[in-house]
Amino acid sequence: MPLRAILFDHDGTLVDSEPVHYALWQTVLAQYGVSLSEQLYRQDYAGVPTKANAVDIVHRFELDELPETLVAAKDAATSEYLRRNAFPLMNGVLETIREFRLCGLDLAIVTGAGSESVYATLKANNLGDSFVTVVSGDDVRASKPAPDCYLLALRRLGLQASECLAVEDTQHGLKASHAAGIGCLAVPTTMSMHHDFGVAQAVLEGMPQVTEHVQQLLKVEKLKQFTHLG
Repeated sequence: MPLRAILFDHDGTLVDSEPVHYALWQTVLAQYGVSLSEQLYRQDYAGVPTKANAVDIVHRFELDELPETLVAAKDAATSEYLRRNAFPLMNGVLETIREFRLCGLDLAIVTGAGSESVYATLKANNLGDSFVTVVSGDDVRASKPAPDCYLLALRRLGLQASECLAVEDTQHGLKASHAAGIGCLAVPTTMSMHHDFGVAQAVLEGMPQVTEHVQQLLKVEKLKQFTHLG
């Protein structure tokens, strides 16, 4: 089936948020006497939903605290940050969105995180009309790496998995799209470059390369259609 939609992850894919999330976790954990190294954050926590991170942190550091308490503290810290700022866009994001819309592709955001940061991004960059739908971790029972968020996005778009392509920066996100039957372009960051992207359709350097890759796919589709008609 022809490509009809691109489904973007948010954190680490559209926005450079992981350094901020790391700093916020550091602040939350400081009151428990825990210092989370950047290496450990990259290895185990980057790109993972807050709830899953909280459970692991409580177990790993043997904290006498409920994971839900850490989640509430991290969410509050994130909300406070977002009241003053939006996460900065990754290089080339605006150009990629503009190009894909000109190509007639539907766009969606599919994130395992909460919706608050996504809507802050859309508002700060006047992108509210660019996306057909936004699916966040608030909308599903099981977040990434479960496929629930992608399956919900397919239902909202009214499309088959074979008509869509995902863009992710982490192994967790790749697992989610793959489990939903959606091909994925991986764009690793410094926080996720060590992840296993073996099942990705392609591993690319950044958004400009994503744009080029998708443009090439569309050209091949048009050529096949022309050949078939001929």
